[in-house]
Amino acid sequence: MGLGSTAKKIQKVADIAEDLYKKVNELKTQLEDLRSTVDETNTRVDGMEQELAEQRALIEALAEERGVDTESVVAEVAADTDSDTAEAVSE
Repeated sequence: MGLGSTAKKIQKVADIAEDLYKKVNELKTQLEDLRSTVDETNTRVDGMEQELAEQRALIEALAEERGVDTESVVAEVAADTDSDTAEAVSE
């Protein structure tokens, strides 16, 4: 084996290593973007959960003021949802 073929092999390995380095950097950038997106989404979800809790408290207070049993309403909705799900599965 001559020096020419060894040099070609070394160059090929160097080219492959350079391509892999670029791909690793691209993946690193994509991962950082993904982490940022996940953090933003988590913040939004936390805010939505807080708003939902506030809305639920207001609705329950209004319902109580008007004499509506919120637990029975929730149970009825859950039962309807369960029956709708069962129907969808059986179709």
